[in-house]
Amino acid sequence: MNAPMPDPHLRQARVSAPASVAPAGPRSGPVSWFLRGGWYLFVIVLSLGMLSFVPFVHAALRTRRPLMWLWATLYTAAVVALFLVTGTVDVGGMAIGLTIIAAVHSVVLRRQVWSSAPARSEPATAALGPAGTDPAVAAVLAARARRDEARRLAAADPQMARELRIGRPDLPRDYDDGGLVDLNSAPPHAIANTCGTEIGVAARIADVRAAGVVFATVEDVFSFADVPYPLWDRIRERAVVIAG
Repeated sequence: MNAPMPDPHLRQARVSAPASVAPAGPRSGPVSWFLRGGWYLFVIVLSLGMLSFVPFVHAALRTRRPLMWLWATLYTAAVVALFLVTGTVDVGGMAIGLTIIAAVHSVVLRRQVWSSAPARSEPATAALGPAGTDPAVAAVLAARARRDEARRLAAADPQMARELRIGRPDLPRDYDDGGLVDLNSAPPHAIANTCGTEIGVAARIADVRAAGVVFATVEDVFSFADVPYPLWDRIRERAVVIAG
């Protein structure tokens, strides 16, 4: 009898990335900082605290976290209280105090809303069992390893990445990138299918690109295209941005 053919996914999982290819750190700048929550501080300070609730309402709408809604409610109540007592007491000191507190709080808030996904631990290792032979888990890990390798390659050599058509599942290609989609070039249907999002979300990303925006990192998409927070991790898992 012929020996069974080895699973190609298992062979791929053993392939390590080239030593010369190193991941590129995320690029940042004043515009990126402002769009990713930097405007919180401006709204609070320029309004002398009277609009201090706005950043917290925005954070609550994006994250859908109960604690964010609580902060939004408290700051709204504080502003309403200032308007109610205006004319009866000197609210200048109270407004300054509210501005300082909200401004400091907004720095922490920005990090909570716009933070990157935490580093992946090794949750799937235990699922493999002692022999590590589960083919379904092995296939997932192999695809994940291919995506990580493809991202490193795209960061180090964007031109090669384009030639290999990394992140372009809509085009014929020979290179296996593990299931990535390039948010800078792929059409909406490819983004929606690969990331598992609604076509409307993918269309917003394409509209932002059509306006002349080139994404420097995957995180930029969340601010420029106003992607709903529950989709962030799903997009981070499958997306890549290739410069140029």
